[in-house]
Amino acid sequence: MLNRIDRLARVAVVVAAAALVSATSSFAYEGGAVSGGGTIKGMVKLNGTAPEPEVLDVNKDKKVCAVTEKKSNELVVGSNGGIRYAVVSLTNISKGKAFPEGESVLDQEGCEYLPYVTVVAQDHELVIKNSDGILHNIHTYSEKNKPVNRAQPKFKKKIKETFSEPEMIKVTCDVHGWMRGWVAVADHPYYAVTDENGAFELTDVPAGDYEIKVWQEKLGESTQKVSVPGGGEATVTFELAQK
Repeated sequence: MLNRIDRLARVAVVVAAAALVSATSSFAYEGGAVSGGGTIKGMVKLNGTAPEPEVLDVNKDKKVCAVTEKKSNELVVGSNGGIRYAVVSLTNISKGKAFPEGESVLDQEGCEYLPYVTVVAQDHELVIKNSDGILHNIHTYSEKNKPVNRAQPKFKKKIKETFSEPEMIKVTCDVHGWMRGWVAVADHPYYAVTDENGAFELTDVPAGDYEIKVWQEKLGESTQKVSVPGGGEATVTFELAQK
């Protein structure tokens, strides 16, 4: 039989586990209809001189992969100084609009990842397509999620993966070493990837005060405060500098 100390110890473990589950569930995002929401519009710009993008060495499967010249997407800067492929998100929102319907898709076409940055909701399927008709190998690098390392031959047009923790995950191909992309695992729908002009937009944001963050693979992260008026619009500009 368990003595009194052992019984108390086991009770303490059970209570602690229940409290952890309760705390975790209390921070889960709640999605639904948003009444009187506002919009955040903005720009992510480079503070400094834009570097010339590196021309990538396409040295394999050239009939498929070398149809067009490949350049690095690590830091793409438009003529207006806007940075493409930066990820903007709110850091402190627990309730708002629902996740959009439809699949999140990462395609391999012309031996590139399209789009270069893909947003997928946590615990939702990411559809990984092989449009090239050659062998690819999906290899992810992450800290919070289990890594993926899967061959995708030409007859396997689609594979599916899920990720349970929000984070930025680097994706590479073990067959074609120049291929690189990113998957942004989102714990709420207020994520956006900047366009070719560095612009972004977050819609149907409940009125209130927030912290907004930008992530860029070469330039790191930056945060700002933003106040969203009900039915109105807030603007944010990030200026990132090379380290």
